[in-house]
Amino acid sequence: MRARAVPAIVTAGCLVWAATILADSNREPRDWLERMSTAMSQMDYQGTFVYVQGDDVVTMRITHVADDKGVRERLVSMSGAPREVIRDSNGVRWVLGDDHSVLADQSFNASFFPQLPIDQQDQTERCYALELGGNGRIAGQSVRSVKVMPRDQYRYGYTLWLEVNSALLLKWELVDHDRKPLAKLMFTDFRMGSEVDAAELVPSGQMKKFKTVESRLPAGRGQVTAVPRWQPSNLPPGFELTAHRFFGRPDRGIFEHLVYSDGLAAVSIYVESEDSTEEPKAGLSRMGTTHAFSRVSNDVVITVIGDVPEATVRYIGDAVARVTP
Repeated sequence: MRARAVPAIVTAGCLVWAATILADSNREPRDWLERMSTAMSQMDYQGTFVYVQGDDVVTMRITHVADDKGVRERLVSMSGAPREVIRDSNGVRWVLGDDHSVLADQSFNASFFPQLPIDQQDQTERCYALELGGNGRIAGQSVRSVKVMPRDQYRYGYTLWLEVNSALLLKWELVDHDRKPLAKLMFTDFRMGSEVDAAELVPSGQMKKFKTVESRLPAGRGQVTAVPRWQPSNLPPGFELTAHRFFGRPDRGIFEHLVYSDGLAAVSIYVESEDSTEEPKAGLSRMGTTHAFSRVSNDVVITVIGDVPEATVRYIGDAVARVTP
C-alpha cells in the first residue's frame, strides 16, 4: 500500500503545536506564577468550581470581570446553604441566609484562590521551592501544573494547574510540608474573555431585600498607625508585616490588628483588652486548614489566626509582646 502524503497545512500546524509545547516546557515556574497573578486579577472569567476539604464539598459559581468600572466579582453557592458574595471597589458584601441579613465590610478580601503578589516573588522563593509539573486537561482547557512547595513546617504548599495560554488558575491542591493533600478546588466548567456573561454580576433578590448590618470583623475597623504597640519578637523565616490597624483609647481598652505574610501565606494577630465579663478562651483551635492560637498576657488577649499549620500560629502567638517605647 502506498503511503499517503501528509498535507502541508497539517505538518505546519503540528510544528507550531510542538514549538508551543517546547516553549511552555522551558518557561520558568516564576513566570507562570506572575502570569497567574496578573490573569486572576485583570482577566474576565466565569465558571463553576468544586471545593473539597475533608468530608465537606461545596459547589460555587464565580463571575469575575475587570473593566473601566474596576474589578467586580460575584460568588454564588450551588449546593448547601444559600450563600452569595459580592466583591467590588466598595469592599465585600455577602448574604447570611440563616438570619436574612447582608454583611458588609470595606476591607475584608478573602478568596477561594491563592494569591502570589508579583512584587513579593523573591521573598516567596526563599520560603517555597518552585517546580514545573506536567500537562493535563481541566474543564475542557489545556493546563500546566506548577508546584509551590514549603521549605519548612511553618507553611502549606500548593500544586496549581494553570490554563496554558492565559495562566488562569483552574485547579489547586493544598498540601502540608510532607506533601499530604489537605484541600482542593477544581473548575468543572469554565469560560473567559468575551464568552463571560456579565449579567451574572447582578445581585440576587436576596442581596437587595435583606437588611445590611455593619461588619464586626476587626480588619474592617480602626486606623493605620506607623508603629505597632504589640508585635512578635520572633517570626518564622520569611514573614513580614504587611498591614496594621489600631482601634481604641486608653480609657476604653485597646484593639490592634496586624497581618504578617511570606508572600503567599498570611497570618493575622489580634490584640484586645481582656473582657472581665467573659472567660478568655486560651489555647489552640482549628477549623479545616485554618488554625488559631490565643493566650492572655498583661490583661490583653492575643489571638493569632491563619490558613497555616499549627506550629506557625503557636510560634508567633508565644512571641507577641508589648513594644517598649
